[in-house]
Amino acid sequence: MRPAILTPFIIATALFMENMDGTVLSTSLPAIAADLHQDPIVLKLALTAYMLTLAVFIPASGWVADRLGARTVFCSAIATFTLGSILCGASDSLFTLIAARVFQGVGGAMMVPVGRLVLLRSVTKSDLVRSLAYLTIPAMIGPVVGPPLGGFITTYFHWRWIFWINVPIGILGIALTLLFIENLREEKVARFDFTGFLLSGFGLATFIFGLTLIGRGFVSAPVNAAMIVIGLASLVAYVRHARREPNAILDLKLLSIPTFFTSAVGGFIFRVGIGAIPFLLPLMLQLGFGLSPFASGSLTFAAAAGAMAMKFSAAAILRRFGFRPVLIATALISGAFLASYGFFTQATPVWLILAALLLGGFFRSLEFTALNAIGYADIEPAQMSRATSFSSVSQQMSQTVGIAAGAAAIESIQLMYGDQTLVARDFGPAFFVVALISCASVLIFARLAPDAGAEVSGRKATAIATAPAAAE
Repeated sequence: MRPAILTPFIIATALFMENMDGTVLSTSLPAIAADLHQDPIVLKLALTAYMLTLAVFIPASGWVADRLGARTVFCSAIATFTLGSILCGASDSLFTLIAARVFQGVGGAMMVPVGRLVLLRSVTKSDLVRSLAYLTIPAMIGPVVGPPLGGFITTYFHWRWIFWINVPIGILGIALTLLFIENLREEKVARFDFTGFLLSGFGLATFIFGLTLIGRGFVSAPVNAAMIVIGLASLVAYVRHARREPNAILDLKLLSIPTFFTSAVGGFIFRVGIGAIPFLLPLMLQLGFGLSPFASGSLTFAAAAGAMAMKFSAAAILRRFGFRPVLIATALISGAFLASYGFFTQATPVWLILAALLLGGFFRSLEFTALNAIGYADIEPAQMSRATSFSSVSQQMSQTVGIAAGAAAIESIQLMYGDQTLVARDFGPAFFVVALISCASVLIFARLAPDAGAEVSGRKATAIATAPAAAE
């Protein structure tokens, strides 16, 4: 019998590759922009194109895994992502880079959600928090080594190698999956909601991409406005479709479950603010403060190191305090640290920047772990694939909106000051704006019942165990 502990670490190989890819790219954005002769703000399109592709194709991931088998889909996804990485490294223009990121996103859309689905079907609810933490420990190594590695490669070699380093990792992931992951599939698979797939995918892509294009002159203002309106209309049409479609690709009925609603909606708001960090922070350190990519990456890795350290204490914290207090307190603390980045200047001591990034990463990771776990607290096994798809779409869209919000804030500040290029003073107000967005998530978390998710956090079991002693 294969050790159950292997499953989260094998799946984490895919998470490692994806997470490292995102962090090395963020660190290298200024260098890529210079090499492709583009404004650094424009490179947000390379980030958002990938995330939008995830949001479009993730809803189909659960159905495809149920139909073809989790191992088959997982291996194919890793192979697609790896090939996309090769194409990204070979790009010679903004258009080819965006196209390669879209191709890469098709693999990512199937890779991570299907891996998470395998894990969720392999563990009991009482072990969910621990398993999710185990899953993310190796995956967190990617963000830890990603910024300094990406900065080192960009500074001393060439940014193209930040994509090509995914090739050996992808090969390792495929080999481990074929050896140790069972090809889980459902015996009865519902009809695929093709209409819903088209409406939701087209609506999300058109609406969010329209928002991303605002202010940069890629398309005329009327065309930009038409994209936003048409995308929004498609999303409204999807909502109407989902109400009468029993097999809707994004099951909106899941939002009637309070714990899932909190995770999806509250988590979306929180992640919008946090999602701007990988975009704003490297630009501020490199273009605002004049640091090299390697020096910048050597600082920003601290946030991921703090996040990794938290994984060892998440279960104990949730068992001690429960979900509601942790979600509220951690959102406010994370927002405060996010705002503090706006006070960084070229004279700020390095140790203080490292401390702020380290502690901020710790609390953000605790919030993410709590959000991921509470979201599945009351989900039945038959709903699991739809819930993972919905959650993954929500997470990717929030990061896309976060990058767009951070870019919009920067562009507004530049317009106000009349700055033609990015300077240090443009970043402070942008961090304050995204911090307020993250803090607004407490309005959703405060509605959660005090005992919500007790079975998952372990507080229910603790209360039962201590009841006799209290009676005595």
